[in-house]
Amino acid sequence: MKAVVMAGGEGTRLRPMTSNLPKPLLPVGDRPVMEHVLQLLKRHGINDVVVTVQFLATLIKNYFGDGSELGVNLTYAHEEEPLGTAGSVKNAEEALDGEPFVVVSGDALTDFDLTEAIRYHRRKGALVTVCLTRVPDPLEFGITVLDDTGRVERFLEKPTWGQVFTDTVNTGIYIMEPEVLGYVAEAETVDWSGDVFPQLLAEGRSVYGYVADGYWEDIGSHDSYAKAQADLLDGKVRSEQTGFEIAPGIRVGEGVEIHPDAVLTGPMTIGPYTRIEAKAEIGPHTVIGRGSIVAARAVVERAVLHENVYVGPGAWLQACVVGKGTAVMRGARLEPAAVIGDNCTIGDGAIITSGVRIYPSKTVEDGACVNQSVVWETRGQAQLFGPRGVGGILNVDITPELAVRLTSAYASSLNKGDTVALASDHSRGARALAQCMASAFQASAMHVEDLRVATMPVLRRQTTRGAAGGIYVRTVSGLPESVEILFVDKDGADFSEAAKRKLDRVYARHDYRRAFPGEIGAISHPTAAVASYVRSLVDPVDTKKVGNSGIRVVIDAAHGTISHVLPELVGQLGIEALVVNAGIDESCPTESADERTEALSRLGQLVHSSQADFGARFDPIGERLTLVNELGDTVDDARALLLQIALAVRHHRGGSVVLPVTVSRTAEHIAAAHGGRVKWTSTSASALAQAATEPRVVFAGDGAGGYIAPGTGAPFDAAAALTCLVSHLAGSSESLSVLESEIPHDQVLQREIPTPWSVKGVVMRRIAEAGGDHVLDTTTDGVRIIEPDGGWALVLPDQSQAITRIYAEGGSERNSQQLLEKWTDRVVEAVG
Repeated sequence: MKAVVMAGGEGTRLRPMTSNLPKPLLPVGDRPVMEHVLQLLKRHGINDVVVTVQFLATLIKNYFGDGSELGVNLTYAHEEEPLGTAGSVKNAEEALDGEPFVVVSGDALTDFDLTEAIRYHRRKGALVTVCLTRVPDPLEFGITVLDDTGRVERFLEKPTWGQVFTDTVNTGIYIMEPEVLGYVAEAETVDWSGDVFPQLLAEGRSVYGYVADGYWEDIGSHDSYAKAQADLLDGKVRSEQTGFEIAPGIRVGEGVEIHPDAVLTGPMTIGPYTRIEAKAEIGPHTVIGRGSIVAARAVVERAVLHENVYVGPGAWLQACVVGKGTAVMRGARLEPAAVIGDNCTIGDGAIITSGVRIYPSKTVEDGACVNQSVVWETRGQAQLFGPRGVGGILNVDITPELAVRLTSAYASSLNKGDTVALASDHSRGARALAQCMASAFQASAMHVEDLRVATMPVLRRQTTRGAAGGIYVRTVSGLPESVEILFVDKDGADFSEAAKRKLDRVYARHDYRRAFPGEIGAISHPTAAVASYVRSLVDPVDTKKVGNSGIRVVIDAAHGTISHVLPELVGQLGIEALVVNAGIDESCPTESADERTEALSRLGQLVHSSQADFGARFDPIGERLTLVNELGDTVDDARALLLQIALAVRHHRGGSVVLPVTVSRTAEHIAAAHGGRVKWTSTSASALAQAATEPRVVFAGDGAGGYIAPGTGAPFDAAAALTCLVSHLAGSSESLSVLESEIPHDQVLQREIPTPWSVKGVVMRRIAEAGGDHVLDTTTDGVRIIEPDGGWALVLPDQSQAITRIYAEGGSERNSQQLLEKWTDRVVEAVG
């Protein structure tokens, strides 16, 4: 006995799951539904199988091959055009060799006793035996009426309730003698139930019905797909078990990692090489495909995740289906019956409401609430770059393939034979991407100066020594699962907005240059990069004066790349320094807010107990600096900036200070007291750095620990900020705490309001209209509303997140709070 497995249907009712995957390959449990069918045939001794294919046939052939891995022998009968249920089998006639055969659907889950059905067929001497089952709702199936002997009297396809006279339905499983194919015309569309069976009944041929016991579910809709998954997990269908049962009802594949703090409630199945992180909750009737990640605090219940799905921290998924390669980002919510196609991105905090279908390769923006299906239209990322670089989750958004394409695009915008500088932080992920990018540069006829693990400022300095540009790969601050690729120009400055747009266009065109064999670039590893960088910092400093000042500093290197710089810097400055956490730890490329607070507390204790003049803590890539005064108290970043401004302007006897518009206007009074002035810029790092290159600029900073050394045009450099601070303090007899006490307290308050991308423009228009008679400043960033008493509020849409930020400063904390509430209410009203 041979078998014909029908696997040519398009499965249109199951889209978007079947938009680019044939229905027989839809996973049910830990394997495609057709694999369940083939295993059923094998259990009943049917090893020779002909598979009829048409829609996405190559995918089926590539997956199953010749069937040897499953212990069966597969051949394929390909249809150029759909031929119907009977026409498909006729197309496979040659492969059946004139033997009796079983016809079974490749997209139905069943455990029928085929051996007993075949015995029944032979006992009755039937030409055709139709396998039947009883269902509570027969409207979607063809109903069948039998006489007392089991002979079929009547078929009725897709009846109405008024036509329902039995609950016995046709399952599409048939046992047939080869002569039945004589009733099927070649190369024509012919169906069994609509064309062949009525003719057989009219001629009085022996067509019997076998009412089978067991499980059967036709996977023809999203509801039936979900039911089949749940029934399989509940053990309602007999199927071969794979993987390991680690707890009752919880089966996992090889290589699965489950954090001890994760909560799992069976029944469920988790595919091989999946990772479940701390405090994630996986509820009953959940199927998670191979290679997926469920991040910390995410909740997944009664959901089906196909292969390589990423579920971000705090995301919530219930009774939904998520296609392979899709990323559901931080805090996103998928409600029951939502279906997400392959390779989609559901943005941070987005909500997909019940029943919505998102078709493959779509991007749902951060914070969006989608209440209707997204079929044809696509909203890709508005631009490749975020606020500074190209960032995202490692191996989800930022893959080695993307890194190589991005590098190739960048190289194609430069000249063959140019040199680029390359470095990364100390994380394995960042270093792995950097190595991919080095090879891509070489393959594009570019030479590479690979600094390996270095600080961002060292890379900037190396780029200014004759390179055409540079790339730095780092872990995103506070997000250990995410990386960011930063680009710098030949002057070591961040890419301008124009340069970002240019690279974005080249990347989008996929028009990449390749080198001929003799043009492959060289790679080198400069050894004097750190020494050159430190000299550039120390040369302008009166090191004799600094050395004679007796300044003592405790420095926390945070186990980061700055550890390579500090010995040289401290030695050349001539200060007495205790450096802690200097060993590079690749497992800690970033830190949480709580970890940072704890580290600063320990630093404060060291500073106070060692009677040091102050403490300084670097971020892991050497860009940001946090100060601790001699009493062991952490200096708030905003106040540290005001302190640095006072010292710099006093030291230089005037000059300009460059600040973003979000900084307190107290800075103007501090600068003016020493003959200086403030130049306000937008909040972008590149704008701040560009303004810092202007003559007479003595200091620049962003109020968040980022400082720019005068004249460099490179944001940000913590070592340069430390060098400036040491130089300025060398001429002062006052301690850091005394100097800080002379700085007025700023009153800037801030709030974030979720704002879908689609309404950001409307929000800003309405805010401008609501300004009324107030003075409005739109020359830098956002809309700044100036109150008659000098207070101000700034409404600023974030360029990379679906939020709007509101800043407010009044003459007192109370006034600041009132201003913040006032304009927050206006933004919330505008958002709707």
